[in-house]
Amino acid sequence: MPLPDQPDDWTEPGAHAVSDRVHRIPLPLPLDTLAAVNVYVIEDAEGPVLIDSGWARPETEKALAKALSTLGYGLGDISQILVTHAHWDHYTQALALRASLGSRVRIGRGERHSIEGFDLSRGPHPRQAAQLRTCGAGELADRVDAWPVTPEERAMPCGPPDAWLDDGEQVRLADRRLSVVATPGHTRGHVVFGDPAAGLLFAGDHVLPHITPSVGFEPVPEKSPLRSFQQSLRLVRELPDALLLPAHGGVTTSVHTRVDELLAHHEERLDAVLREVRAGAFTAFAVARALPWTRRLRRLDDLPDQHRMLAVLEIDAHLEVLTEAGVLSWAHVEGVRHFAVRG
Repeated sequence: MPLPDQPDDWTEPGAHAVSDRVHRIPLPLPLDTLAAVNVYVIEDAEGPVLIDSGWARPETEKALAKALSTLGYGLGDISQILVTHAHWDHYTQALALRASLGSRVRIGRGERHSIEGFDLSRGPHPRQAAQLRTCGAGELADRVDAWPVTPEERAMPCGPPDAWLDDGEQVRLADRRLSVVATPGHTRGHVVFGDPAAGLLFAGDHVLPHITPSVGFEPVPEKSPLRSFQQSLRLVRELPDALLLPAHGGVTTSVHTRVDELLAHHEERLDAVLREVRAGAFTAFAVARALPWTRRLRRLDDLPDQHRMLAVLEIDAHLEVLTEAGVLSWAHVEGVRHFAVRG
């Protein structure tokens, strides 16, 4: 289906039509790496429905309210909020709106593990720090362990939704029906919402047009998030093609095109990881230091610590997939996983 004109800058504030009675609202983020997150508004006879909600901050609520007002709605008109996953830029504003206005919030059942396991008492990323140590990145792990929990983080809304969404469930709105498709990988409970009749896929962070999503970055991840991510990409590739409505970046006309690019990227990355292990890089940290990062082909040591953490954990996920495929084996050496090519 044709795509209505979009602003050249996808982060431009406002309510931008993407389909009949469906609008994209970019909301600002307090991050250096991502400027905004897209919230989608479905106009429905029972009131607007939001797909994702933004980061719980006064600026976010103000921007959302202003954009909704251009469509003739207020925050109190929101009938429900459907959330793709529990990362703060998608879930926390939904909880804040529920607290102040009673909005109904629903999220994938697989997110229950990390929602119930959320605990800042040991710091913002205790699991990631522990995993970095098994990756051979002890100094980086010490710095991550030392990161303080900010007052804003301590005040962040948390807790379960009003109801869980299950794979294959149909969300029946007054004027349309949305299909819930479980797409674990980015998080273990990530879901996307399909609107086959309108040719739309609300993709959350599962399929992004310009960046590759992180995998398993959550309090309680699954064992092999990259394997799940690849399987979820193939599952979405089997669905009819649709407009890609991503959480970050502009709307594009083909989900399939971007899925193919993401699958190819990870196959190339698996090949590169295997080459480095064969060349003698036997820990995730060593492999990560040997590979280029970002479209600018930067070295790991040149990245900020937050990005270095994500990079090393991504390589660990690739090593896990290669191990499951029987290509690599590993053994603990003083608490660090050392990998080798089988045979």
